[in-house]
Amino acid sequence: MWRASVLTLFPEAFPGILGVSLIGKALETGNWKLETLNIRDYAHDKHSSVDDTPYGGGAGMIMKAQVLSEAIQAAEEKFGKHERRIYVSPKGKRANQEFIEELAKCGSVLFLCGRYEGIDERVIKDSDLEEVSVGDFVLAGGEVAVMALIEAAVRLLPGVLGNAETLKEESFNNNLLEYPQYTKPYEWKGITVPEVLISGNHAKVNEWRWQEAEKITKERRPDLLQKMESGKLKK
Repeated sequence: MWRASVLTLFPEAFPGILGVSLIGKALETGNWKLETLNIRDYAHDKHSSVDDTPYGGGAGMIMKAQVLSEAIQAAEEKFGKHERRIYVSPKGKRANQEFIEELAKCGSVLFLCGRYEGIDERVIKDSDLEEVSVGDFVLAGGEVAVMALIEAAVRLLPGVLGNAETLKEESFNNNLLEYPQYTKPYEWKGITVPEVLISGNHAKVNEWRWQEAEKITKERRPDLLQKMESGKLKK
């Protein structure tokens, strides 16, 4: 069973979107497990403070190393050891589909959700946290980013999606973005479905889809095409 342990100041935010649709059904049926731990439970003063002012000055507050360290240790004792420990941060390594595939192969992952201006750098090194970013933008906290990583990984687990073929033809497979998709009716607002898709010629359909995927990728993510070409040269 794939297991996700989430350390957060807002455990009530979970499962959130992870509790609905196919991901939620997989949670109910035991394909994966979600555990949460409230970081504030490991504060040391009467006000349950988890943050303090930054050394060197500046705006905002920083989450305390000792509080986070004790929360991580408690999670390991309560839920068991984790194969990977991830702290979501804008300055982390950018997550991509390859990273998600690796994550899905782990038996257990601990996720730390930061808040305020971030966390004390010392706990990152002391607790061996991987810093991971979900994009070049800043969120108020790590909860939404962690949900995105978990959902992306869980959908790759065996038995979660009704049709495993869905995973074979989607964005980022073969370093391409997915081709355009259409459904009934044939004509909508004067726009018709490309004729090749109703031709019944599967070879032509596959060729069209591949060409469209390359076209879209070239327009929107040329870096993926470069990666694909680099992979061909290495082979």
